[in-house]
Amino acid sequence: MNKKYVLDSSAIMAFLEEEAGADTVEELLEQSQIKQITVYVSFVTFTEIFYISIQEQGERIASERLKRIESMPICRRESNPELTKLAGEMKAKYRISLADTFIAALAKMEDAILVHKDPEFESMENQIEMLILSYK
Repeated sequence: MNKKYVLDSSAIMAFLEEEAGADTVEELLEQSQIKQITVYVSFVTFTEIFYISIQEQGERIASERLKRIESMPICRRESNPELTKLAGEMKAKYRISLADTFIAALAKMEDAILVHKDPEFESMENQIEMLILSYK
């Protein structure tokens, strides 16, 4: 069985903005393209990328970024009752944002490696395997 990864919004932004860690994300996407691994992205990540991009660069760039992400070799995961319950349990236990809770819950549910550059996830490192990109 191939390895599974979940890309956090911070990992995708690093890739889109060619920050530290972009090469790692690019390599994961290339492996996903040829079916060596599976890369998941949470529904909430799309929202985060869109609103952050609007705030920083405007709606045109935000829309272009969404199209680019949608064309990537990823599996988009929507919310469902199981994910909602797991995210709720994690939110009750850890001090992280609601969006990050859904992303972490997806990684836990899929038994996937969470790829990120967000120190907020550090409190969960005993619950989820992580690939930490360089923090900003």
